[in-house]
Amino acid sequence: MLPSDAAVTADAARQPAPALKRELHRPGREVFTPLRAAEMAGVRLGVRPVPADGLPLVGRAQWREAPENSLPAFEAALDDGAEIVETDIRKTKDGHLVLMHDETVDRTTNGTGRVTELTLAQIKSLRLKKGLGGAQAALTDERVPTLTEAMAVVKERGLVNLDKGWNVREEMYEVLTETGTVRNGLFKSSAPVAEVQEFREKHPDAVYMHVISDSNIGALDGFGADQPVAYEVVFKNTEDAIVREPVLDRMRSTGRVWINSMWFGLADHYTDERSLTDPAKGWGALVDTFGASMLQTDNIETLESWLKTGWAEKVAPHTIRIQGEDFARGGEGIAYHDNDPQNRGGNVARPDEGVDVCDHQGAVSMCWIRGGEWIDYDFTVEKSGYYDLSARVSSPYDPAGTYRLAFDDGSPSESVAVRNTTSHSAFFLQPTGWAASRGWPAPGAHQHGRRRVPELQPRSPSAGPG
Repeated sequence: MLPSDAAVTADAARQPAPALKRELHRPGREVFTPLRAAEMAGVRLGVRPVPADGLPLVGRAQWREAPENSLPAFEAALDDGAEIVETDIRKTKDGHLVLMHDETVDRTTNGTGRVTELTLAQIKSLRLKKGLGGAQAALTDERVPTLTEAMAVVKERGLVNLDKGWNVREEMYEVLTETGTVRNGLFKSSAPVAEVQEFREKHPDAVYMHVISDSNIGALDGFGADQPVAYEVVFKNTEDAIVREPVLDRMRSTGRVWINSMWFGLADHYTDERSLTDPAKGWGALVDTFGASMLQTDNIETLESWLKTGWAEKVAPHTIRIQGEDFARGGEGIAYHDNDPQNRGGNVARPDEGVDVCDHQGAVSMCWIRGGEWIDYDFTVEKSGYYDLSARVSSPYDPAGTYRLAFDDGSPSESVAVRNTTSHSAFFLQPTGWAASRGWPAPGAHQHGRRRVPELQPRSPSAGPG
């Protein structure tokens, strides 16, 4: 509910992407064809991989616009610019392949139970929850799709990254063959090389990417001259052997380097949320330092904008952005009031003060907010005019709580309700509905803004950029 470090600051938001990225990204949008699919993934045509122009955009099915792993989420991801959509494959009790991230249907549907213990008919009777799901997420009318249904959506539009499906690879290949989409499917695993090569020899038209880290770095030698079209490189920190320059150079010499920037631990701390604050701390480093030629993200539109224009996010002129942890100085009772003097966020920022600040996958945010707490921010308005006020927030709860706003020690606003975003880590920019007609008369006027939160429910949301 309070602005966080995941907000793109005015300077960082305008940081240009390095020239390398602008050269890599092709102008415009090309019509998808099977050959283009091969080029995007670096598929073997003959002996050597086809060189690819551009940096293919990889995204999860767009859960911000539709339920996780739903067909509308697939369509939204492709509409938003993704060329490869990641999904998760599970097999039902009666042998059908469906899209489901978890082993159970509990989080994302109104049902319970393990996918392997439910029939397709039982799973199809369930309704998907909004966004990332969760106990208090709203139900939708969408149903769990089968892999067959998903491949029909992408057939003429892009590739599918088939995650969690290696144990049912033969069944996946059968579905892709029946739907005429073998060239649209990207198989992946970290399985022993011998097991992978047995599958590739049996199905030479299958597109395969190997997941590699320090734990299986020997796979580079194991594949010999028959290298995969890409390696998904996973590293917990920059000292890992897998991201040493000679090792990365070797992978780039035969295919693509795929890096996932969604969470901590997939690529150290180079995450989407860090990229929103400053691209150099996320996507920029992954391309420039580690040579990523494929990036998987939960922020496909922003990544594409950055690759095309050099800007992480385009904002209106004179926009003022306030980071959550940049609250006023003065301490307890002067700059803020916190019910608990302990910094419960793990001392992510300003550990000597009692305000709770957390780090959600790179989004530094106000957290553990409780009723009766308040905090002050000082900022300067460079241009007079009328301003709308929004806050980037997150909460898995419904109701999620409320807050109030006040400027220059004026009267608090009406209560502003935070909407359920379905996860503490799912940040959305939500309008406050306040200050739409408020004008500050003098350019450069110094403002003192206080956000009060006396009406927060006991289970309060985390807060993102404002």
